[in-house]
Amino acid sequence: MHHPTLSAGRRALLAAAVVAAATAVPPPAGAAAAPTADRQQQYAAAAAEYGVPTDVLLGVSYLESRWDSNAGTPSTSGGYGPMHLTDARHVAALPGGGHHDAGTEDPRGDGSRPTLAPAPRPADDPAPPAAALQTVDAAAALTGAAPDSLRTDADVNIRGGAALLASYQRELGAPVGAGTDPATWYGAVARYAGADSADAAAAFADEVFTTIGTGESRVTDDGQRITLPARTIRPERSWLDRLGLRRLARPDGLECPRTISCEWIPAPYAAFGDGDYGNHDLSDRPGRQKIEYIVIHDTEASWATTLKLVQDPTYVSWHYSLRSVDGHVAQHVQTKDVAWHAGNWYVNAKSVGLEHEGFAAQGTWYTEAMYRTSAKLVRHLALRLGIPLDRQHIIGHDNVPGTTAATVRGMHWDTGPYWDWTHYFELLHAPRLDTGTPATGLVRIDPDFATNQPAFIGCVTAGVPCAPRGSSAVVLRSAPSADAPLVNDIALRPDGTPNTMEVSDHGARASAGQTYALAGRQGDWTAIWYLGQRAWFHNPASAPTASWTVGLVATPKPGRATIPVYGRAYPEQAAYPAGVPYQEISPLQYTLAAGQRYAVGAVLAGEYYRASTVDGSSPGDWTVIRGKNRYAQIQFGHRIMYVDLADVQLLPSPLGAPR
Repeated sequence: MHHPTLSAGRRALLAAAVVAAATAVPPPAGAAAAPTADRQQQYAAAAAEYGVPTDVLLGVSYLESRWDSNAGTPSTSGGYGPMHLTDARHVAALPGGGHHDAGTEDPRGDGSRPTLAPAPRPADDPAPPAAALQTVDAAAALTGAAPDSLRTDADVNIRGGAALLASYQRELGAPVGAGTDPATWYGAVARYAGADSADAAAAFADEVFTTIGTGESRVTDDGQRITLPARTIRPERSWLDRLGLRRLARPDGLECPRTISCEWIPAPYAAFGDGDYGNHDLSDRPGRQKIEYIVIHDTEASWATTLKLVQDPTYVSWHYSLRSVDGHVAQHVQTKDVAWHAGNWYVNAKSVGLEHEGFAAQGTWYTEAMYRTSAKLVRHLALRLGIPLDRQHIIGHDNVPGTTAATVRGMHWDTGPYWDWTHYFELLHAPRLDTGTPATGLVRIDPDFATNQPAFIGCVTAGVPCAPRGSSAVVLRSAPSADAPLVNDIALRPDGTPNTMEVSDHGARASAGQTYALAGRQGDWTAIWYLGQRAWFHNPASAPTASWTVGLVATPKPGRATIPVYGRAYPEQAAYPAGVPYQEISPLQYTLAAGQRYAVGAVLAGEYYRASTVDGSSPGDWTVIRGKNRYAQIQFGHRIMYVDLADVQLLPSPLGAPR
């Protein structure tokens, strides 16, 4: 697995830490507090044993894992347990390589240009991981615990994290002791991030101390109630200087909030022969065209490989990459320009794409540091660009529709069912409309992430059950029964057979935050309109997996038996100027029948952004073609889709609720 590039001074510091840890004398037998099943007491005992203020230990652990154990599985940066002790060798062994170079999706998604087929990704560098991403070994030397126990036993893992923090504090020459001022631990906390720059380390430490200041309390994924009482601390940031980390340049035009660590690593814009160029298109958004969406992706590759790919002119592009271990951000394309990331040119032209270091299904989890940085960045962009903070506009790559019937099946499915959309929207401080009832006719999918654990298969090996894990997805069945077959997505399974529980098969699932029109209720089951059919999900009053809301629904105009559904909102042929090839308004496989209703996310003008040459010399290049067509964006299945406004009537959802 690839890891952040380190300066010579930083490498020396980390190497010294590993040597010190390896030669440290383990604590004598019996020195550790007696094991206890109470997680709060485990933190207190580890803090006392190694001389770390308890709130510092809890704050660091929360920013790494939200105190979760994740059943002993690693994060996307190889971190284990509540303290995120890293063992990058495990993640290096993952197959990876998935969604940007497998399947048939053309990331550019523009039918007027040749299909873009990226070359296979480069092999990961086999160099040993940096010490910052191999902290299991250092913790083992400091505690005398076996690496396997540090990875899988929460109590031992917490002790290992406390030992590391204390060792970092000593190496900085700072005071150690459970009663020491937490403000003096800023440098040790910053170092715990594993960051390769002062900016990233400081951003991590600042978020830890902010968390301590606000306090937190939650039940972990294994049922432990943990509380961090609020405590105002003014951290002594001067300790950061002793880490000797490089400072990042923040050039003019860098589009990140000041509160996150961010750098400019540009994607190339250059011709490379045969009239082709890469790896994005110039524009002038939002002046030229309003940005409607922010698309959340995962990389399916390490950080270093991700940076290699986005700097390849023959490959694809996205606007930002986010690093797992510390939440650091690299911007590659200005938001005014169009990156090639979503596989649908209409969405590309109207979106900003964020790639998160990680894997959709390899048994790994996303770090809290990355969630928080991503949320800060998305909120900053959404407020600046006027993008609503809802699931109709903040979407996953798996919510982007195919462009035509021929492309639907090959569209990508990241970030997959293990991205925690509910927590992400809490971090976004997104508004919620929870004034609905069953009579208001709209359902927002809202499962409890930790306890909602669908029995997916194929996360690591095809056909093999995935390890039980919390999920944002609810499974949809063809009847109100746990024994009923899953619903059918005719584009994925044209023979009409039910979809499956394969983790990549999203044709029979809905995701947290998505809003659907109510289609019926029976006992503990709720039905929604989904891909032209009633789809049922378990929604008992004692443990609801959805909430009620209100809004607009689209339904065919009277007299229309069915209407077409589209994957892009393009203008009519008469709107295209001479010399610009017409992009056909091509319906998808699905139809929307009379009596069905779908939640409306937006009303949009038909638009097509013309870009086909590196210098804008082709007829119509770098212009937005607009016609008279207008569209309603609807939540038609797992993916958003579009219907012609001339085909539907828009109704307040209570008028569309089943009686």
